[in-house]
Amino acid sequence: MTDTPGLSTGDLQGFPSLLIETPFSTAAVSVFGGQLLSFVPKGGQDVMWLSPTAKRPPTPIRGGTPVCWPYFGRQDQSGDVPAHGFVRTVPWRLLDSRRETDCTVELTLEPPRFDDLALRLRMILRVGRTLEQTLLSENTSAAPVRFTQALHNYFHVGDALQVSVQGLDGLDYLDKYENYIGRHRQQGDWSLRGPRDPGRSDRIYVDAGGHYTLTDPVLKRSIGIATEGSRSLVVWNPGEAAAHNMDDVGDGWRHYVCLEAANAGPDVIELAAGGSHALKQTLSVQPA
Repeated sequence: MTDTPGLSTGDLQGFPSLLIETPFSTAAVSVFGGQLLSFVPKGGQDVMWLSPTAKRPPTPIRGGTPVCWPYFGRQDQSGDVPAHGFVRTVPWRLLDSRRETDCTVELTLEPPRFDDLALRLRMILRVGRTLEQTLLSENTSAAPVRFTQALHNYFHVGDALQVSVQGLDGLDYLDKYENYIGRHRQQGDWSLRGPRDPGRSDRIYVDAGGHYTLTDPVLKRSIGIATEGSRSLVVWNPGEAAAHNMDDVGDGWRHYVCLEAANAGPDVIELAAGGSHALKQTLSVQPA
């Protein structure tokens, strides 16, 4: 740890964490998985949903923003590999921290390096009036490398059946429930009330624009998500039937919607030798 004002260690829901406090917001990042667990604007409610029955390590933490890297799901993988990559189930370390003149606190963290992996990952987190999160991937080998990734946001909502998402109208999406075969066209805002497959969603929106708004009439707020270095957005909520088979979700499915800044599906990153790529998201909250 450093002497950075506004940064301390503690725990959130039993998970050892880096705790950040600014005049505008608070946040918590789990040491296990480098996972954002909480972001609370001053005077508001948590932007992130964290399962009250989240399991202890080495099981991945259900909620917050898991870091899926260097692949999304098991895309392009073979053999028995963990879903969503290696880094969400290992301890991360803090490389650097600082408080800026506007009171924003910036952290740089990294997971362990994997000897058989030609990629290095660092994450930069900036907490202040907004939350900015960047995954920096670097090809440390002498050959091109392909990978996929996601910032798997679990956004806290008052009632998942009442929220809507703007910024997806007219986009094509691939549906996991159809094994990503064929494309569908989004008509209007996304919601779990959509007529094609109501009550659940597991989609990759392709060629996406990078600006989305989650409107929540119950909590009377909107969450803005702006992404860079991403051409896809994953939208997931398992719905009631599937959630009741997940003991760290259960009735919690009504209280989150996952909007995941991603490079997934046809959106695959290929880095030349020595190349780097940045996936960035900025989260903001406004009254609705």
